[in-house]
Amino acid sequence: MSRYFSDRHGFGSAEVPITVREDAPPALRYALAELARRVGLAPSSIRSVVCSVLFETPDTNNWSEYPNIWEEVLRLIDTCEWYKVYDIAETIWRGLEYRYDEQQLFEAELNRFFCEKGIGWELKSPMGIVFRGDANFTNSTKRAVEAFEDTGRLTAAAEIREALKDISRRPVPDRTGAIQHAMAAVECAARDLTGEPNLTLGRLIPRLNVPRPLDTALEKLWGYASENGRHLKEGAEDSTAEAELVVSVACAVSVFLLQREREVASAAGTSRPWQTS
Repeated sequence: MSRYFSDRHGFGSAEVPITVREDAPPALRYALAELARRVGLAPSSIRSVVCSVLFETPDTNNWSEYPNIWEEVLRLIDTCEWYKVYDIAETIWRGLEYRYDEQQLFEAELNRFFCEKGIGWELKSPMGIVFRGDANFTNSTKRAVEAFEDTGRLTAAAEIREALKDISRRPVPDRTGAIQHAMAAVECAARDLTGEPNLTLGRLIPRLNVPRPLDTALEKLWGYASENGRHLKEGAEDSTAEAELVVSVACAVSVFLLQREREVASAAGTSRPWQTS
């Protein structure tokens, strides 16, 4: 049973818009230390983790758990670079690997904090802290990975995971890499679906029989990704919003293609019923 009244009785606020991405506000810094303590870590254990991540030397003059070491922990977390806060969170979480219940509690509570405070990150096993977009982004990437894995297309699934890793990089996200990997997943699936392993996605689109005008939209997406994700220009950089859009659409297209393959194959009794000659 949930420990919280609001969860038990179905109370909750609407989804909070994401307003924090490349920052670690004071509330998060304190919550991180408090969550570590909540899962059973003593201040001295938390300090060991924090000092190892920050390459700091523990203050030997602080020997009592409270208030000395606890206050030292709070000071170290409060004054470090924003992205180091997320490194500390990941390290604490991974350190709970053999304490399953505590690790699950830490993960759930940190993610609840992220959602309630509009922080655009998510702690997800086994990757660690990754980019969290809006609900559509989260659902589209999750569905794409599941669809690829369910149909045995593990290379394409790995490309989506790499896209998530790139857009999640700290302190500077690799937005270009995210676009490249997302479109590579679509291309990988298209090659397999059409039986044309050597063609680029641009040449495969006409063979996929995507309904109009969605085929034109896919061609334009491919053109955008080719221009902004492959043929780089000095001084040009994709925004996070643009990268998020491309990854979301690429995942949605992939799911559509795989679902149609399954539906039409079931009706036609063939593995590639809509492949053109």
